[in-house]
Amino acid sequence: MTQLIAADAAGLELCAARLRQGEAVAMPTETVYGLAADATQGDAIAKIYALKNRPQFNPLICHVADLEAARHIGVFNETAEKLAAQFWPGPLTLVLPRTPDCPVHPLASAGLDTLAIRIPSHRVAQDLLRKLCRPLVAPSANPSGRLSPSQAAHVAAMLPDIPVLDGGTCAIGLESSIIGCLHAKPLWLRAGGLSRAAIEACLGDTLDEVPETQDAEAKLAPGRLARHYAPKAPLRLNAETGKAGELLIGFGQDAPPNCVANLSPNGDMTEAAALLFSTLHALDALAEAQGKSLAIMAIPEDGLGEAINDRLRRAAQS
Repeated sequence: MTQLIAADAAGLELCAARLRQGEAVAMPTETVYGLAADATQGDAIAKIYALKNRPQFNPLICHVADLEAARHIGVFNETAEKLAAQFWPGPLTLVLPRTPDCPVHPLASAGLDTLAIRIPSHRVAQDLLRKLCRPLVAPSANPSGRLSPSQAAHVAAMLPDIPVLDGGTCAIGLESSIIGCLHAKPLWLRAGGLSRAAIEACLGDTLDEVPETQDAEAKLAPGRLARHYAPKAPLRLNAETGKAGELLIGFGQDAPPNCVANLSPNGDMTEAAALLFSTLHALDALAEAQGKSLAIMAIPEDGLGEAINDRLRRAAQS
């Protein structure tokens, strides 16, 4: 049975001790809950892959407390420095070359000479990182390919043997955006909780795209598997109305009256992103109980809509 741990001094010390011993803990971030392990311990990282049933060619994001810690493990170019100054701490991951003396175990990089790094802004994540004084790998705290958890209860339902440091509901509710800072031109590797427009405005330049292939560059970032973030029930996209045997998720003021939920009645993308995974978790359980499938209305591609639609397209893959 999952142990929910209060995010007080005693709870933080308990989780830090578990992490030092090479065990896993679920921790909150502003994006989603992460399944954390000490990034310097290969055996601990291997447990994360095993707990998630995650392919080992899919790299993990390393979470650190501050820019000094990030510079210890990754080599920053001018683009990376600019993005870090503007958006860290926050929902942005940078893929950088590993430093020569990088203490992060190579297993976290899935055999690559690069490292995905992020500084989370969530107070509890920051407290845990500062208490531990080590980088943490922390992919989403769910079995690989399933819905990401934005509440402690979601972790408890999917990974019942893992202690969960309870930090409440995640404010953003989408995984971080990922930018590759390895060449002169930055790469847009994953849409997430920070919009492409905000990043491009910071850089004063457009981002290069990486095709959805299985080449080395496509493997630089997590979350690029064709089927990912998926509910158990089948999911139909761009629905105008619900069919018989479907639970319809609406968006905006024009949603039909038979919607069982609406990601944002006012069409607010930030609200829709924050509610996406919690809504899918709740309705997936209802669909399973009632023997139904899911459908969702079209979401505009504006702003965070790009990341929302990325998750939905991967969730709907058969």
